[in-house]
Amino acid sequence: MDAQQVFTAGQQGLYLLMLVSAPILLTVLVIGLAVSIFQAATQINEVTLSFVPKVIGAIAALAIAGPWMLTTLVEYLQRTLQSIPSAVG
Repeated sequence: MDAQQVFTAGQQGLYLLMLVSAPILLTVLVIGLAVSIFQAATQINEVTLSFVPKVIGAIAALAIAGPWMLTTLVEYLQRTLQSIPSAVG
């Protein structure tokens, strides 16, 4: 296994990490922005007002995108494990 294969495997892993985490991160980002705008407009500074909707949104995003995320991770792991013999020998 040469350096190019190691860098390619690392790059694919990082890309997959970004791709799989994107639905939850984007959901929490949008909800946080909406709650921040609401808090700024109404001048309500309650900590739970920003925390609870983010948690609910993250759980909903995980429920919706979870099967796709798990399938993507399993396929990547299968490809990686199947490529080990050709990389070593």
